[in-house]
Amino acid sequence: VQLQAFGGGLVQPGGSLRLSCTASGSIFSINAMGWYRQVPGKQRELVAAITSGSSTNYADSVKGRFTISRDNAKNTVYLQMNSLKPEDTAVYYCNAGIKISARVRYDTYWGQGTLVTVSS
Repeated sequence: VQLQAFGGGLVQPGGSLRLSCTASGSIFSINAMGWYRQVPGKQRELVAAITSGSSTNYADSVKGRFTISRDNAKNTVYLQMNSLKPEDTAVYYCNAGIKISARVRYDTYWGQGTLVTVSS
C-alpha cells in the first residue's frame, strides 16, 4: 500500500493551493483519512481529518480556511487551502487507516509529504 501526495508549492499570502493524496495497492477498505503538517523543530500536528462517512475535524488554526474532502471511488483525499498565511508553511503529510483484507485490522499509512511555502 502506498499513499502519494501532490500539490505543494510556493504561494503568496492570501493565495490558495489544493493538495491531493491517493492510496494505491492492495486495499480492502479505507477508514479515516487526514492531513498533518510539520515544521522543523516541532511535532507533527493534525490539520484536518475525514471519516469514511465524511464527518470532518479541523485544527482551530485552519477552520474556515481549509476544507478536507474525499473521493472514495478514487481512494483519494483532498485539502483545499484558501487564505493561506505564512504560518501555514510546512511539510504536509497525508495518512489513512487502511485494511488490506477483511480479516485484519486497520493500519495507518503515511504519504511522503509535500512542501507548502507561503511567502511573498
